[in-house]
Amino acid sequence: MKIALADLVLLLVLLICVWTDLQERKIYNKVVFPAVFAGVVIHTASLGLPGMKTSIVGFIAGMLLFLVPFALGGLGAGDVKLLGAVGALKGPLFALYTALGTALVGGVIAVAFLLWRHELWSTLKRLTLACVLFMSGRWTGKKGALLLLERTPYSSLFPYGLAISLGTIAAYCIIIFQKTATIG
Repeated sequence: MKIALADLVLLLVLLICVWTDLQERKIYNKVVFPAVFAGVVIHTASLGLPGMKTSIVGFIAGMLLFLVPFALGGLGAGDVKLLGAVGALKGPLFALYTALGTALVGGVIAVAFLLWRHELWSTLKRLTLACVLFMSGRWTGKKGALLLLERTPYSSLFPYGLAISLGTIAAYCIIIFQKTATIG
């Protein structure tokens, strides 16, 4: 029962967040925070204090997994909180699987988008130069590599809520594959 209810809440939250992210480029706290609360309540009601701990650790894990990309300007705060909600509803391991799936799906979407806009080659050159400057020790303040990673012209290529939702589907696939591999 707990799993089905958490899955249902997660599906609803993802659908709403994808919709608002595609329409308004926002993932709202009024959607994400009740989902976190629901995750804690569902897990606590089902498993007691260990369930509460799983949900809280899942929330923290989800937030931490996207903290560095957020700090570097690659993700918005709503994306970070959405992965935290995924963790609160499904636990820390599922949050990790979702983050990995999201990274893969997001990378594919970003490459496709850059190809469509004919910007893939220039972006790869810019990232390569940034890496070279970073490795050579010329990463200083607003000079060098940081200028090549300026957020404004390159950020928000697409609403990342879509990638998180597809990454969540990938996480479900990983779990199903693990269960069938264990059984078989």
